[in-house]
Amino acid sequence: MLTGRESLIRLIGKRRRFLLNSRSLFPSQSASSSNPQKENGEVRSFSGKGPSEHGMDIRGNGEAGSGGMVSDLDWVNCPVCGDRLRATDYNINSHLDTCLARGTKRKLTQRTLLELRFCSRSKDKIHSDESSNLGSNSTHKDLEDSLVCNASSTLLEFGAAEANKRNQCLLPLDLSSNRETCIEVLVENLPKEGIFDKKVDEPTSFIHNLEMHELNMGSFKDDITGATLKTFIVGRRFGDEVELKQGATISLSRDSNNPKDPNAIKVFSMDSGKMLGFLPRELAQYLSPLIEKYCVNFEGFVISLPKHSFDAVPIQIVCQEMMPRGEKESNDCQLFESLWENVVRVVEYAKKFPPSMTRYQQNFCIIINEVLNTYSHLFLDDERLFLESFSSLSDDSQRLLVRLYTRKGPWFRISNISYAEILDCQEAIKGLCVAGYIHSLESTKEINFKDMKEVLDVLIVSELREISSLAHLKVQHGVRCTKRQDFIAWILASFEDGMCPLLPSLILDRTGTCIRITSTAEVLLWRVERLFFLNGQQDLSAFLLVNLGLVKYPSYKCITVNQIFPGRSDLLAYEEAVEVAQIMDQSLDENNTEVVMRCIEISEAYISSSSDEAAQSSVSESAGTFVSYYSALWVYSKVVTLGISFLECEHKYQDAIRLLKQLLNAVTCDGRRGYWTLRLSVDLEHVGCVCESLLVAEKGLLDPWVRAGSKMALQRRVLRLGKPPRRWKTPSFADSIKRKIKEVHIQGRPLNCETGMRNRYYGEDDEQCGVEQLALQYYAGEGGGWQGIHAETGIWMMIFGLLMWDIIFAVVPDVFRTRFQTAPLDLETDNFYIARKNLIESHLQKIQGGMAEEMLITSWESHIGTACRGVNWDRHSLSDLRAAVTCIGGHCLASFCRHLAQDYRSWSSGMPDLLLWRFCGVYTGEAKLVEVKGPRDRLSEQQRAWLLLLMDCGFNTEVCKVSPDP
Repeated sequence: MLTGRESLIRLIGKRRRFLLNSRSLFPSQSASSSNPQKENGEVRSFSGKGPSEHGMDIRGNGEAGSGGMVSDLDWVNCPVCGDRLRATDYNINSHLDTCLARGTKRKLTQRTLLELRFCSRSKDKIHSDESSNLGSNSTHKDLEDSLVCNASSTLLEFGAAEANKRNQCLLPLDLSSNRETCIEVLVENLPKEGIFDKKVDEPTSFIHNLEMHELNMGSFKDDITGATLKTFIVGRRFGDEVELKQGATISLSRDSNNPKDPNAIKVFSMDSGKMLGFLPRELAQYLSPLIEKYCVNFEGFVISLPKHSFDAVPIQIVCQEMMPRGEKESNDCQLFESLWENVVRVVEYAKKFPPSMTRYQQNFCIIINEVLNTYSHLFLDDERLFLESFSSLSDDSQRLLVRLYTRKGPWFRISNISYAEILDCQEAIKGLCVAGYIHSLESTKEINFKDMKEVLDVLIVSELREISSLAHLKVQHGVRCTKRQDFIAWILASFEDGMCPLLPSLILDRTGTCIRITSTAEVLLWRVERLFFLNGQQDLSAFLLVNLGLVKYPSYKCITVNQIFPGRSDLLAYEEAVEVAQIMDQSLDENNTEVVMRCIEISEAYISSSSDEAAQSSVSESAGTFVSYYSALWVYSKVVTLGISFLECEHKYQDAIRLLKQLLNAVTCDGRRGYWTLRLSVDLEHVGCVCESLLVAEKGLLDPWVRAGSKMALQRRVLRLGKPPRRWKTPSFADSIKRKIKEVHIQGRPLNCETGMRNRYYGEDDEQCGVEQLALQYYAGEGGGWQGIHAETGIWMMIFGLLMWDIIFAVVPDVFRTRFQTAPLDLETDNFYIARKNLIESHLQKIQGGMAEEMLITSWESHIGTACRGVNWDRHSLSDLRAAVTCIGGHCLASFCRHLAQDYRSWSSGMPDLLLWRFCGVYTGEAKLVEVKGPRDRLSEQQRAWLLLLMDCGFNTEVCKVSPDP
């Protein structure tokens, strides 16, 4: 694989179906498609300094229009329920029918409804106008609006009662000075610590004077008798078979012996006495202590009946009685009020995310809400309105969109869409079409060549064969159509040659109506997902893994001070760069050299412009930190790095030299400068410029960003090229890198000795094994009774992760942004050590003082099963880790951890193959690190650098060379 390919693939992540800038960046590719149709999205021409800030056209059908973005007048507020919806006749009428059928109290007269005199202003503007008319009485309202506008959306609570103890991503919340703030504002300002992670043992200062008019609770200075809560009955499948009726009375009872949830609360029918189900787990964990300790008693009734028998049932419960306040101690009062506050939070949160929502639907809503609150400055007003409209869609429409977005696509046959949780697919599709999230293809007038090519992909081989038969297409001589893709290519070629003009109608006759997600929705949803996870490798499945308990993320605090993307232009430039990276990757798969070279040219143009002082100043502050990883310059440098490897394989060394020089001039603070300098020196030697190659290597050794294996390779090049008469003076580092590394030679019976094949040998009992297992057998026997494992860098990363766990997840601003991180964002930067220097050095003193084993055990027992970068819980046992740590010793461990903390990126690979240990007493021992090499293997520069570094740190190291028996 080309150097840099894997890194680029990780950066791209899931490939996008729609590339916004591909037409402007690759005009020759776009021109090859017949009857091109304008996609929604403003096509921008590449200027070398990032994209402009044009918006995207959004129409009801999801396609581009001439009028630009939808104006605010094209959105209205429903006069019945107040929800915001698109101003189309179908959307308004269907929404009004639903609202009026519910019997909701009307806010306007029937005449106003018929004349469509709706308020088209946003809620913020309405609040502003109303406040201006209130005069001196508007202070409280202004404060409330301000808090609502700046509220942060909460994330989903991941599973049961443990959610309060894990995965905590915290932001401080201080409303103590605003005691008159209504409960609606309080709930919208929930901290990012899960849903209801407020500790119940903490006294609350602002809860005393909260007015509960919205919940009909009154003030609970005295008690909560008469307080009303709206919630749901869940877990219906565990209840008795009872025919529910609207208005049926219910009662609550604790189920403390429930094996799955000790806080469980059962719901009983007061008419039949049979169990109907349970209260939601999130509510029960706070309500159960109130019932047990404070004798709170609730009764209520069923509000409405669900469509499915096992769906959540909306209910309303009322507090009938409780322990008088005078009988409670002051500490109990604080605990009581804290519990009740969390009950209110649960109830209010359920209004946004009711249990009736499917898990993936709820997760998708969370992603959108979180991004719109955290990164609102990166979206245009119409983009925000478009994304916010997702919450106003029906449940079926929301579920269908998420389902389609996570499928391959891009086109889907309506006849093949069927999901158990979607009651009416046709209505769901209509709602999505009206909202502009999907586009349907129903007639041949709407289809172009690109669409036709993609729609053909949904047909099976028998349908393709039928189309070719009806079109009287004959297979050309030498063309074999045995696979579906062969059929598609042959049919399309026939259409382009004019042999099958009726192909579009033949296709639609077989497929029926097809739908796809609009380019507008694709672009915005990809942006939202990227901003939420901050990488291309994670998606909605991260929620699923947590929900199923398959992955548990560590606890840490999120403190956001600076934005990753300062402005919208930075984000758009980054997105355009990722598009180029994806096209580069796809072109390499297709062996399309022309497009690969075009990607390199685009990246080179951007890097060249970024070398200017004005452009460089925008990234100088973030250079050397993780923020630079989210810049267009970083992405383009990855594309060029891969391009250099491609050009070297094509022996185009002059082009590679030019690109390398541009990279070194433009990117002054980067850990890849060592690789770039080394390749520049090597390529200069390839073209016969030996003196310049030597100068580049010597200059590279003065660069502080040239480290580890790259520095070792450059030093060895200087010694080789710098012989008289080019250089008469021996460099000062010559003796250091010429140090001999101890070697041990063993012999084995080879199974195969073919060139290019991995060496296999006969080990003990004539079992087949590799060179590493053969070396382990040697060291366990005549080599000195060593125990050990073949782990390479893996066990060392795990030792570092466990010993430095508290340091890795220490409270540092900006490095934790999402709930799904296994390490801080700055782990692979120099800033990791700088920001935590005092903590790290104090921690290393404890390790050096002999506390490593105790720290290892504590970390293992406290965090076992929790995901952390470099930690593989299934690969190494605690006993092996304890033995290794004890025998290595505190001094060597502390030195190793310090080097890794200072430069994790450079030193996280290349460790010796074997870690061996043996005990000399009960609590003392010794360790050895061994690099194993076969007959035709040799040490890489990174491995050599590690061995010399370990020798300097006091480790016992050697190289074991395996050769076949003579």
